[in-house]
Amino acid sequence: MSLLKGTKVTWLGHATVLVETAKGTRILIDPFLEHNPKFPKSFELPKIDFVLLTHGHIDHTADAAPVAKKHGATVVAIYELALYMAAQGVEKTLGMNIGGTVRIADVAVTMTQAFHSSSLQVGDTFVYLGEPAGYVLTIDDGPVLYHAGDTAVFGDMALIRELYAPEVVMLPIGGGYTMAPKEAAVAVRLLTPKKILPLHWGTMPQLAGRPEQLAALIDAPERVVIVEPGEAM
Repeated sequence: MSLLKGTKVTWLGHATVLVETAKGTRILIDPFLEHNPKFPKSFELPKIDFVLLTHGHIDHTADAAPVAKKHGATVVAIYELALYMAAQGVEKTLGMNIGGTVRIADVAVTMTQAFHSSSLQVGDTFVYLGEPAGYVLTIDDGPVLYHAGDTAVFGDMALIRELYAPEVVMLPIGGGYTMAPKEAAVAVRLLTPKKILPLHWGTMPQLAGRPEQLAALIDAPERVVIVEPGEAM
């Protein structure tokens, strides 16, 4: 896909996405692998340079520390979640906050707001892990990507379009815990991307939204990219 300009985007089931830039930087977003029923068990994860976390729920962070430790990767997350990851033995963390931008290799990473919750059960206690977030990835000589994290649709997605003009957006569509196709169609109208990669669907019965439903609700339905877990755009 010429739109990606050499960048490779691979959906690994649920909200887990592997981004590989043309210059070789590998970014894993929300790693949920071992206990993810949609993760393709035959998929061989390459060496990961950075792990980005949108929020603290177990289905987005379960494999963050193991992957970071194995690959020597830096975990990027909102400040409180970065501190938590450091406490789990991750040697390299980068804390940031909503509205901020950090540089990781050939990618400028901007943290955006998301409307969700963010905590993790540790024993009998739920630990607060900062606010939920999304990420805009502005890749040098490459595309602008937006991973919305787990979220409802919100009007300020129009500001994300105005500020960053993401060409590829990754949106949750399952419903129940996030927006469903009806709301995601409004998000598409606010963001006006060239391509949409649906996330957070089909992993469990509550996540009933499907890419075909989103495609039926938007102009130019061919913008919705439908891939199997382990397949790249």
